[in-house]
Amino acid sequence: MLSNAPIRAYIPASNLARARKFYEDIIGLKPGQEYAGGVIYKCGGAEAFLYPTPNAGTSKASQAYWSVTDVEAEVTELKSRGVKFEDYNMPGINTTNSIATAGGAKTAWFKDTEGNILAISQRL
Repeated sequence: MLSNAPIRAYIPASNLARARKFYEDIIGLKPGQEYAGGVIYKCGGAEAFLYPTPNAGTSKASQAYWSVTDVEAEVTELKSRGVKFEDYNMPGINTTNSIATAGGAKTAWFKDTEGNILAISQRL
C-alpha cells in the first residue's frame, strides 16, 4: 500500500546546473544519486528529486516544504546565504519579517532559481 511506501518530492529545473548551485551552495543540500539527468537530495527521512524540464516554475503553489523546529532561525540563516523570501498579504496569510502565522504553523516561502515556490514551516 502507498501508506507504507516512501514518497519523493519532485523539484523541476529548467537549468539544472544553476538549480544545483542554489540547492547545494545556498541551501546546503548534499547531492546523492544521479539518474535520469537529475539528482536526489536526502532531507531528513525523505528525498527530493531535482530533475530537468522546461516546465519549471510554472506552478503557483508550493512544490515542497521543510518541517523545521525554529522557523525564525532558518529564515535568518537562509537570508544570510542570499535566499530572498516572499511577502504575502492576502486573506488568511500575511507575512511579518518573512513569516506568516496561520493554521497552526509559522511558515516562510521562497523561490528557487527556477521559479519554484518552496517553504519552511514550524508547527505550533
